Order: sequence, then structure tokens, then C-alpha cells
Amino acid sequence: MGAFEYAVDDSVAIITMNNDENRFNPTFLKGFLKVLDHVERESAVKTVVIRSAHEKIFSNGIDLEWLVPKIQKNDLKTAKKFFYQMNELFKRLLTYPMITIAAINGHAFAGGAILSCAFDFRFMRSDRGFFCFPEVDLGIPFLPGMNALLKKAIPMYKVEEMQYAGSRLTGYDCQEHHIVIKACPLNELMDEVLEFAHGLKKERKIVREMKLRLNREIVRIMDVEDAPYIDSGQYNIA
Repeated sequence: MGAFEYAVDDSVAIITMNNDENRFNPTFLKGFLKVLDHVERESAVKTVVIRSAHEKIFSNGIDLEWLVPKIQKNDLKTAKKFFYQMNELFKRLLTYPMITIAAINGHAFAGGAILSCAFDFRFMRSDRGFFCFPEVDLGIPFLPGMNALLKKAIPMYKVEEMQYAGSRLTGYDCQEHHIVIKACPLNELMDEVLEFAHGLKKERKIVREMKLRLNREIVRIMDVEDAPYIDSGQYNIA
């Protein structure tokens, strides 16, 4: 599974992202989708926890060192495929038949923060790391589906502040604004997450149906409203 590995602890699967800063490129997205398929075949698993092996970073989002040269070379076919593949990962998480929890053990920047919003619950390290969207300074507006995804997990007033001002939130900021369940020091993070996860032994069938109904509009926006933006090949307005 390359950049991903997982272990099962009773009814909880723990997926570890091992790809350094866990930046999104086709290999990363394919590996993430693959490990989700593997975990789904573990019939005893009811809850899934995702964490990073990097001691300071949960995910730094899109791999711009990979993507920007593609766009500069006008390889829009590859770029378009990438954005559709990224949406496939988001939709897979939004409809995954198990409860998912992000253990944010460091920085969650840009797409990394968006990724965490696709999970059902979030915990975050309190002693290091920021949760933020720097896109306003990069000239990169979010796709409609990304905006819909953010509003699932973040109060609208904070979405506006984070997008327009590029504000950086700490773990405690995220806890205060109900973006994460709890912020705690790194040495307590996984204990807190696993205690919470082990209490969520919910049946897959009802979890999946609830997610399909709760997240239907987000999936629709990704399928319908994102397409014109992706197909245009205009990914920034800087």
C-alpha cells in the first residue's frame, strides 16, 4: 500500500499516512482510496482513525511541485484528471460505511485541512500545528464542492474568516469553534482519539445510509457544479 499502512485494534482501524508531508498527487490519492478499500474488507471494523506519521504535519494539501509544472506545460488533461480524482477521495470519505476520525497531529494546511473536513470527527494536537487555508494569498479560489465540504465541519463565520483573511487556527481555536472534538497535547492525542473511537461501534449499514442522506448535497455539488471549473483549466486567478 506504499504511503499508507493500517492496523486493526478490535473494532477500530488506524490508518497511517506515511508520505512525508502527505501532499496530494495521483499516487497519494490512489493509495488513500486503496487503503480505504482494504479497511472496508475488514469485517470487524466499525470505526476508522486517520493519522500522519510525520511528527509535525498532518497534511500540507496539494502537491504543487507536481501540479504546477503540469499546468505550466498546458497538460490540462492530467490536471483535470487529478482534480476529479481528488473529488473521488472526498466523496468516498463522505459516503464511507464507517465512522471516520481525523487525528490531526500537526499542521493541516489548505487541502490538508479540507481533507480533515471530509471525516466525521476531528481531534487536534494542541501544542503544535495550525489549521488554515492560505489560498487567498495564492490566488486559488476553492471549488464549489470544497466550500460545501468545509461548511459541513466549520461554522460559516469561521469559513469566511479563514478564507478571506487566511487566518491560522490552533488546536484550541478549533476546539472553541467546534471544528474539532478536542485539542490535547501530542502525547495524549491518540489515547483520546482511540477512547472516543472504541465507543462508536455503530453498524455499517445505518452509518452509510445516514451519510448518503446527510452528505447528498455536497456530493451533488462536486459532481455537477465542480465540473465547469475543473474542465475550464483555470485553476487560479492570481
